[in-house]
Amino acid sequence: MQIAEASDVTPSLTDAMKHLIPQLSTSNPPPTTEELADLVQSDASHLLVATDDDGSIVGCLTLVIFRIPTGVRAWIEDVVVDGAARGMGVGELLNRYALDMASDHGAVSVDLTSRPSREAANRLYQRLGFEPRNTNVYRHNLPGGGTGGR
Repeated sequence: MQIAEASDVTPSLTDAMKHLIPQLSTSNPPPTTEELADLVQSDASHLLVATDDDGSIVGCLTLVIFRIPTGVRAWIEDVVVDGAARGMGVGELLNRYALDMASDHGAVSVDLTSRPSREAANRLYQRLGFEPRNTNVYRHNLPGGGTGGR
């Protein structure tokens, strides 16, 4: 198993996202090739991919690193491992790589959220040292769904 940051958009990456994202979310479509290019080219977002010994992408996560007035922070988002590869340590490898990358970039903390129903994922995060925070998570849905149209 190998973990690496996606540096360009390839047909295999696009195909993998078409396969992986529906396993993560039924309400959000997989990113288009153009959206993947925006993600891969972003200075703040880092798309990490896990590949098996055959070179097939079996999981991914997005690490977002950003500066705020109180320091450098990081978020892990959209962690997904292919159903056929679950239980093989892929999620752990992806998260450990992300934690190391965040530390290398000077982040003082890494946050993530996970639905309570994702029991195995929650056990993994706790095993990796993530602790529940005493905070509220709020969401404000923007008109137009955040499509960028103004």
